[in-house]
Amino acid sequence: MIRILLADDQALVRGAMAALLGLEPDIDVVAEVGRGDEVLAAARDVAPHVCLLDIEMPGRDGIDVTSELRREIPDTRVLVVTTFGRAGYLRRALDAGASGFVVKDTSAKELAEAVRRIHSGLRVIDPALASESLADGPDPLTERERDILRIALTGATVSAIAREVNLSAGTVRNYLSSAIGKTGAGTRVEAARTAQARGWI
Repeated sequence: MIRILLADDQALVRGAMAALLGLEPDIDVVAEVGRGDEVLAAARDVAPHVCLLDIEMPGRDGIDVTSELRREIPDTRVLVVTTFGRAGYLRRALDAGASGFVVKDTSAKELAEAVRRIHSGLRVIDPALASESLADGPDPLTERERDILRIALTGATVSAIAREVNLSAGTVRNYLSSAIGKTGAGTRVEAARTAQARGWI
């Protein structure tokens, strides 16, 4: 049996996936959690072969959790299953160590097959997203630029951003200027929204 851990903050979606996968004769859903910061402890308890992770969850996002799982429990493989089919998310998930990336409108049959393929050591990637990712090219932002743009999304002033990241206002302006240039945006909020839409933040 392929042992599965499901992590999704939407109880209805999580329950539906568990029910559908539970119908498969070779798949056993051994745990379900609704927060990203609950995944590692649950995985240690139940030793799943495959974790199905959403990206946007309270506590920790699925990409951070993927990195943690690959570091702490390397035998457990990760399949990201998300509503947010963005090329930037795909790249970040694969860089974090995910074995697969599919969107939630994948059929139950395709999802079960993706679990089997990942369990056998293969990789599964939504083909449309793979094409989009190749067309978009790599994420040009640095980790610090991404951090600053996440805060800029809230509409925070430069001085407020500087306080939050413990940098001078001038240094924050430099990072913002660089990020604006890389995204082709006109303002820091526009740059942040562009980066978010592409899955870079």
